[in-house]
Amino acid sequence: MTTSVIEPFEVKGFVQSLETFSLKELGSARWFKQHEHIEKLNMQAILNVSAMHDELVKELLVSLGKIPILIHELILVEVWKQKVFPIFCQLQDFNPKDTFHLYMVIHHEATIINLLETIMFHKDSCEAADDSLLDLVDYCHRKLTLLASEATREGSLTHDQSNVLVHSTPIEDLQRQSAALEFEISLKAVSVLCSITYNPESISVVSRMLCTHNMPCVLVQLIDSCPWSCSKQGQVQKYINGKWQTIPAEDHSKMTKLDGQVWISLHNLLLKEDCQKKYDFNSFNKNQLLKLRSFLTDVLIDQLPNLAELRRFLAHLAITDPTPPKKELILEQIPEMWSNIVKENSGKWKAIAKYQVKEIFSLSESDLRQHAQRLAQTYNLDVMENLLPDKPKCGSCGKEASKRCSRCQGEWYCHRECQVKDWPKHKEACQL
Repeated sequence: MTTSVIEPFEVKGFVQSLETFSLKELGSARWFKQHEHIEKLNMQAILNVSAMHDELVKELLVSLGKIPILIHELILVEVWKQKVFPIFCQLQDFNPKDTFHLYMVIHHEATIINLLETIMFHKDSCEAADDSLLDLVDYCHRKLTLLASEATREGSLTHDQSNVLVHSTPIEDLQRQSAALEFEISLKAVSVLCSITYNPESISVVSRMLCTHNMPCVLVQLIDSCPWSCSKQGQVQKYINGKWQTIPAEDHSKMTKLDGQVWISLHNLLLKEDCQKKYDFNSFNKNQLLKLRSFLTDVLIDQLPNLAELRRFLAHLAITDPTPPKKELILEQIPEMWSNIVKENSGKWKAIAKYQVKEIFSLSESDLRQHAQRLAQTYNLDVMENLLPDKPKCGSCGKEASKRCSRCQGEWYCHRECQVKDWPKHKEACQL
């Protein structure tokens, strides 16, 4: 079994070379090289965890103080997607034949949140994030709020279930891909937040989650709306392992990984002593939290026994009025990354878009070919197969599969009939 994507000496070199970029530099050759390094670090980190080996990537990111750089990159792409990318979509003179390079910028956010999901479970990672942990809390709040509104789910359902528009432009295709990716990124943010709630050492982080963002109420909304579950044609579907899957009737009440992460986050935020002292159980918050009682069934608690403690707490909360938190004068840090990036580039969004169109994203076919070749080496298929927790499943029916799409080699099928049936949905990803 292959146990590494990159050698230990390469891991150290890649981590040491991580640096911050300006918004204008996104997509540049130097930035693209770092993107490839982070892709490989992400895959190596996942492989180390799945094989239960020493987590060298995490240890080096912590010891070399690079986690704040990852968080800065995460927020930089988020700002670019909100402020610059919409301008790209409106430029009359920008109609590229290939949006591969642009997609890599959009996909960069997904790569980093995936890497952070892998490493932030550990207490020393949260400590090494230092003040940037506040920025990560704010980032998670933005993603969870968007997820609770179900706007991201609509993008994912559209991308996953509709046929590709024959006459759509490359930019329109890219917008759909970005919408689908936003849903997956938001789900990863649920996992990252869960890890932070395990290790809320900083008073500022606790205050940010409970007082500034009222994260418990956001999580209640997620439990209530459950955006990773939907009903289609009388069948229940849940978003598991990167795709919508039809759930048999006997498994409807089975808790998914995402359900568990939201419940654990609530458990940590409401029952940890430091958090209880900080949270204001006013009438609005109390009424929102008591909505959880109807979801805390015996079936749910059998799957996650720790929730019995949460059910007892809510039963006590229903008949009492907790003492309001003491108002203390405390000097707290505030997150700066988002505001600094926006402040530095305010009024320059269109100029940045035009510069990037001219200098960065108008690549020649040879440049695109070189990027594609390097990424093909990054995504070594033999190594990627070892990252799969189970044997490949058919992209159409979900059964165990042995045949891979010969064109992109990224999807599996059990029979030719399933491949033909799935082609309208698979076509877009296959072409990319």
